[in-house]
Amino acid sequence: MSEQTLFIVKPDAVARKLVGQIIARFETKGFKILKLKMFTFSKTQAQEFYAVHNTKPFFGELVDFITSGPVVVAVIEGNNAVATTRILVGATKSYEAAPGSIRGDFGLGISDNIIHASDSKENFEKEAKVVFE
Repeated sequence: MSEQTLFIVKPDAVARKLVGQIIARFETKGFKILKLKMFTFSKTQAQEFYAVHNTKPFFGELVDFITSGPVVVAVIEGNNAVATTRILVGATKSYEAAPGSIRGDFGLGISDNIIHASDSKENFEKEAKVVFE
């Protein structure tokens, strides 16, 4: 089933010049890139984007990190895009991510974990509105 999802190459990966390698993994897997842009989150955008975490103790740190530099955001389309992207990305904690996954190969920790990927169709729709509207 063809569907859309979103991923964000985070500031740590942009700073390490990993954008091309990360995007290539999605293209190699057969995903079509529908939208692609580079920008820096405002604090307000970041708070809205991560609103689901606003009661958690790490919320401020998360907002500070995602606003610390430019990100690259993409909307992609392909078969089972949400689930397949989550597998490609790997576990949230880079040290738990499987070798061969993006976080397993490039991640350095929990917050500097290279990439964000929508975890559901509903969250994709919310997240895309924040970054593309």
